[in-house]
Amino acid sequence: MNLLRPALLLLVLLTVITGGVYPLLTTVIGDELFPQKVQGSLIVQQGNVRGSQLIGQDFSHPGYFQGRPSATADHANNPMASGGSNLSVTNPQLIQRVDQQITLLRSQNPEANTQVPTELITTSASGLEPMLSVAAVQWQIPRVARARQLSVSEVEQLVQQFTTKPLLSFMGPAVVNVVSLNLALDQYSQGK
Repeated sequence: MNLLRPALLLLVLLTVITGGVYPLLTTVIGDELFPQKVQGSLIVQQGNVRGSQLIGQDFSHPGYFQGRPSATADHANNPMASGGSNLSVTNPQLIQRVDQQITLLRSQNPEANTQVPTELITTSASGLEPMLSVAAVQWQIPRVARARQLSVSEVEQLVQQFTTKPLLSFMGPAVVNVVSLNLALDQYSQGK
């Protein structure tokens, strides 16, 4: 009994600290220092939540940039079922899906280079990736410009506005948030 009492007290103390005090403290600090991020990095336009900067959306209309394919369950970019397909590179299902995706993208983007950027045909580990490399976005510019009846240079300027560069160049490539870019395209087209 003499050994059990300190062990139980330590269990209760550590449970209160790690299960209550620490999460509460980090939530309060995060809410004070990074309120937008703590709330899910929501994109709000005219008082309506249009998406999150952290979760990709399924854009299929030709006037939108398409993000990475999603392998989440039920429907594309389902945040409640985050995960990859777990298919190996030799799996016939994966090979067939990639071939179909390449054929589809080439038919939708006839003006683009025949070499489809890899990230437009492969899923991310989470299946929710909202970011694309600048090269993958630029590959789609002619299609988006044509569908929206904009000049290529107008679309390129918007892409540049939504390009995020890393703090230091060795920390990764520049990326574009596809959700934010597509919502900005909507606003830009409405303003014309």
